[in-house]
Amino acid sequence: MSERVDVEQHRADVVELLAGLADRPVEEAALDQGVLGRVLARDVVAAGPLPRFRNSQMDGFAVRAADVAAAAPGSPVTLPVVADVAAAPGDPAPLAPGTAVRIMTGAPVPEGADAVVPVEDTDHVTFNRGAASPAAPADPWPEQVAVARGRASGEFVREPGSDVAAGTVVLPAGTVLAPHHVAAAAACGVARIALLAPVTVAVVSTGSELVGPGTEPGPGQIFDANGPALAAAVEAAGGRVGLRLSLPDDPGAVRAGLARAAADCDLVLTTGGVSQGAYEVVKDALPEVVFRSVAMQPGGPQGFGRVDGTPVLTFPGNPVSAQVSFVVFLRDVLRRAGGLPPVERVTAVLDGAVGSPAVASPAGKRQLLRGRWVRDAGGPASAPAPRVAVVGGPGSHLVASMAAADVLIDVPAAATTLEPGAEVAVWPL
Repeated sequence: MSERVDVEQHRADVVELLAGLADRPVEEAALDQGVLGRVLARDVVAAGPLPRFRNSQMDGFAVRAADVAAAAPGSPVTLPVVADVAAAPGDPAPLAPGTAVRIMTGAPVPEGADAVVPVEDTDHVTFNRGAASPAAPADPWPEQVAVARGRASGEFVREPGSDVAAGTVVLPAGTVLAPHHVAAAAACGVARIALLAPVTVAVVSTGSELVGPGTEPGPGQIFDANGPALAAAVEAAGGRVGLRLSLPDDPGAVRAGLARAAADCDLVLTTGGVSQGAYEVVKDALPEVVFRSVAMQPGGPQGFGRVDGTPVLTFPGNPVSAQVSFVVFLRDVLRRAGGLPPVERVTAVLDGAVGSPAVASPAGKRQLLRGRWVRDAGGPASAPAPRVAVVGGPGSHLVASMAAADVLIDVPAAATTLEPGAEVAVWPL
């Protein structure tokens, strides 16, 4: 293994290696097929106006505003009701002066009507009679309505294009899609959208001792936590898992598996086989990759380079080391490549009373401790000085403490102790 480097040097080398991933192709997808969290590659433009036609904002009566201008509490204006308009296909007949039609929310407003009087402002109060007589048929529209409050022209009438005009950019390129974005596109009749293609990643676990979760392990075997965890991390960072492999400690099998991964994916990510043991098969299978010790704990043994022209990153096999390595070296690269913003490090204060034990850290190594926000009364992390507490010990095998954490506490390499109240940088998980 080459001379030790610091975390920022290795981060810079990884960014340089993966710079080509940022030039993402565009792919089309149906609006209802797994688009949440993905990034628009092209603007979504409304082909027509929204609303598409004049419609009612309320359940009530469509009228000519001039016909009810004199209405007031105690002095209603009574009009004959000549029709009923539901939110259904079709064009209602024009409204004659001096008449009203019963109308439902979203129903087309008849030509000639320029206002809607909510049912609450009439002698009918509500159209919903179902609770009183559930077996009764739907009420026919009334013969007349007494309007107790006048409405001005345009009140409770949605005009065509009042929300979106034809040709308007509804969602600009670069939008990270959330449910409300999908709603806007669907309301405009958009069926397919153009998205940045995610980086496809091969997640390769190595080690003859590994068995999949759900399998009964034999003597000396352990469950593979890295495969599922890093696949989930890739997807959370906007990537796509193109291949999952679990390979034994056999150089030939590892070389064959890595060749397949390199052919199928944009990036190969391995765990295990990169330290100083006698069976480091990833190091043996990748002579062209740079393996080094990074001055951090956990996650010191790292490698980067190419396999058959495809970028490859090699992480240590301990589960916490692998997850920390992903956060520190790969998460933001994948997010940026997919058009997502990075997860910024923030400043916090180490929690604890004065006189509490200090947090120890090895000299010369940047330690990434598992931690969690200290929340007040169930609310968000305190502001303006949020507090964090250490969770569990520093061991790279302590997966339960990683599961209990929501941040990594970044202890500088020069620090050997941190007292409660010290200011620290944290990586949100």
